[in-house]
Amino acid sequence: MTLKSTLVDTHAHLDGGKFAADLDEVLERAAQNGISRMITVGCDIESSRRCLDLARRYANIFVAVGIHPHDALQADDEGLSALEELALSDPKVVAIGETGLDFYRDRAPRDIQRQAFRQQIRLAKRLGKPLIIHDRDAHEEIMQILSQENAAEIGGVIHCFSGDTDMARTCLEMGFYISFPGTLTYPKNEALREVARAIPVERLLVETDCPYLAPQPYRGKRNEPAYVRCTAETLAEVKGLSLEDVARITTRNAIKLFGLGQVDQSGAIAYAIRNSLYLNITNRCTNACSFCAKFRDFTVKGHPLQLQHEPDFEEVIAAIGDPSTYDEVVFCGYGEPLLRLELVKEVAAWLKKKGKKVRINTDGQANLVHERNTLPELEGLVDAVSVSLNAADAETYLKICHSTFGEKAYEGVKDFIREALRYIPSVTASVVTVPGLDVEACRRVAEDLGAMFRAREYNEVG
Repeated sequence: MTLKSTLVDTHAHLDGGKFAADLDEVLERAAQNGISRMITVGCDIESSRRCLDLARRYANIFVAVGIHPHDALQADDEGLSALEELALSDPKVVAIGETGLDFYRDRAPRDIQRQAFRQQIRLAKRLGKPLIIHDRDAHEEIMQILSQENAAEIGGVIHCFSGDTDMARTCLEMGFYISFPGTLTYPKNEALREVARAIPVERLLVETDCPYLAPQPYRGKRNEPAYVRCTAETLAEVKGLSLEDVARITTRNAIKLFGLGQVDQSGAIAYAIRNSLYLNITNRCTNACSFCAKFRDFTVKGHPLQLQHEPDFEEVIAAIGDPSTYDEVVFCGYGEPLLRLELVKEVAAWLKKKGKKVRINTDGQANLVHERNTLPELEGLVDAVSVSLNAADAETYLKICHSTFGEKAYEGVKDFIREALRYIPSVTASVVTVPGLDVEACRRVAEDLGAMFRAREYNEVG
């Protein structure tokens, strides 16, 4: 499968002897597998220099300079001064690391490791460069030092993540990303896959840590950047996404964190997730839901959705292109699609002529907006509708969704669901599992209305 979006190997060690004989071939295989960029990571002053030399030779290689906990004795005044000089010497130096703690091998005294770690956090903050954190058998102290040193001010990534879900969430709250290597693919590593399931993909990265930790199909062999695709494939399976989705999202994450180029900010009208095509036709909404991610970032699964203007029919059709390759077309962006009811009807009619299944994701307030029952107008044009119920009572709904229709909103949503059942073949009432919400009470409301029910996972940080 050829990827439209490329992948980034965010942690490699390309400067060592294991790549000395065939690095050009290694990089060619990476390109053939859709890996467009990689970060080669220094472990001491000399390896950081070698990594920087590689970054200067190859346009698609970037570098992190740092002192690994194994070599923490190098982090004296002279070593830290040399590290800072390297970090400032070239814009291709995109991070400080890897630094951290390794209480498994203990190749340097632990007090020296701690001091070296703290010094490099301070250096990263001073230089404005993200951190790449090494953590082996030192979860508690890693988190303690990151907190004490206010590392959240600069952020970074916990590479080769091996902690549990609670640790991952704490890292996210501190502004850090989580990176998975080939260990995610190991059959017995279900605990790590559970962590990946629990946290938002918008905060995940993929890496090889090559030449180490080759993924399952290559286990026991030298790892290399091309194999990061295997980890991305497993992550896609775990997250219920396509490889294309994971490539697009994790690459955007890497670009944002490490400054590897410009992030595309142009608002998409049509965007694909899995095998569905979504249509983003307005950013306006009658609600201001507390869980809505657009108040943090106008991005969904790596797609920027902040429109510069609301598209007309011709622009939407041009953005759709050939819809035949998609299972369905969904009116759903960062806004309420039925605010543009006439456009929805026009585009849906065009799609039905093409034989496409049409779905609408809506807040269910269209009848309040248009002051009439809009559902008969959608009959025959729409195959499925998902309505954001989001609460089991009007008071909770208003607290969560902040509707412009006030106390009328919740009953309006329920009335919309009742009417939808008369005109739309498939009707689902959905909720976002915000903390404290009685999901089972919401399920009962949906069942009483006669609709199907879906609970959507809430991610506090994303």
